[in-house]
Amino acid sequence: MKWRLRLMMLFEFAIWGAWYVTVGTWLGQTLHFTGTEIGAVAGTTAIGAMISPLFVGLLADRLFDTRRVLALLHIVGAVLLVVAAQQSSFAVLYATLLAYSLCYMPTLALTTSLAMRHIDDPQEEFGAIRVFGTLGWIVMGLIVGAWGVEATASPLLLAAGLSVVMAGYCFTLPPTPPLARHKQFEIRHVLPLESLHLLRNRSMAVFALASFLICIPLQFYYAFTNLFLNEIGVVNAAGKMTGGQMSEILCMLLIPWFFRHLGVKYMLAVGMLAWVLRYAMFAFGGTGELMWMLWLGIILHGICFDFFFVVGQIYIDREAPAALRAATQGLITFLTYGLGMFVGSWMSGLVVDTYARTDAQGAVTHDWYAIWMIAGACAAVVLVLFVLLFKDRKATASIPVADAN
Repeated sequence: MKWRLRLMMLFEFAIWGAWYVTVGTWLGQTLHFTGTEIGAVAGTTAIGAMISPLFVGLLADRLFDTRRVLALLHIVGAVLLVVAAQQSSFAVLYATLLAYSLCYMPTLALTTSLAMRHIDDPQEEFGAIRVFGTLGWIVMGLIVGAWGVEATASPLLLAAGLSVVMAGYCFTLPPTPPLARHKQFEIRHVLPLESLHLLRNRSMAVFALASFLICIPLQFYYAFTNLFLNEIGVVNAAGKMTGGQMSEILCMLLIPWFFRHLGVKYMLAVGMLAWVLRYAMFAFGGTGELMWMLWLGIILHGICFDFFFVVGQIYIDREAPAALRAATQGLITFLTYGLGMFVGSWMSGLVVDTYARTDAQGAVTHDWYAIWMIAGACAAVVLVLFVLLFKDRKATASIPVADAN
């Protein structure tokens, strides 16, 4: 059973990793879209993340077997990816990828809920299953980079093929019928409104605000790093970017040790500091002798992601009442992957356009130093505000005496 769930996660995230990292390069270098347009396309997944709770709550929880919902969404998604790969107009391409994101983003929660239903101890067992999703992302990055198709629509077609495979694989998964089929549907079941009162606690409010704000500079990385690396002449940029996911796996294993020695506040702060350092590395780095700085900026992704998002999930699980944990996790997901990434996609595109330059041959280049320094400055402001305003409630009671500082 666990291996079946691991393969499910591998296919699930391989689909996303196949196209999302390099789409900005295709849009910028081949279709000559503006930075604002590239950011808007990258932000389609954020809109999907904001709307996806409605799909999950209504379809899988109350109407259909999760396997069938997953299969249907991935089949429709495959068709939309093929259509998107044929487009060159921004309006049509944006609408197509937005429709695709509305299909794909709900599957992230659906695969998680399906896995949770079929393992005995999610807290102990889910991590070893979810890590295969990261492996799937890495494999696709290596394939796309080695294939040399980052500036083409081929990654979209690759993702479409994987979506078809995933749709078929869904029917090999165990039956997962809806648990709330006979319960009356209410909007509070799918929107995390009931957890809003937790924000009366200052530290929880500061954490929620910081989670939203830090995702704004985060979108600079997701939307434009591959375009940046290709523009400055880095070979196999997509393959090199998988170093971020590799470091993510290592940092995931180190979280328990750091959690005991640093605590929530300083782990979250280290995660945000890593984003400041990453963008500084990108601003000052380059090919040749300065390539090590680009490598360091990429590898810092593990600390950037795990020390903030994963530790944040642990913090919510610790602070929120048991009855509101799922709703609160949903609220933070809405603020980060939804609202924060959406605002970040708009802001990053605007900044990239501001520092775009056209040479005598008509080719568009960018002042990447200025772009990355702005992103780093945004992350630094969030870091300072967080350190000054956030106070962690010491949870020594939950730490074994032998491990307590």
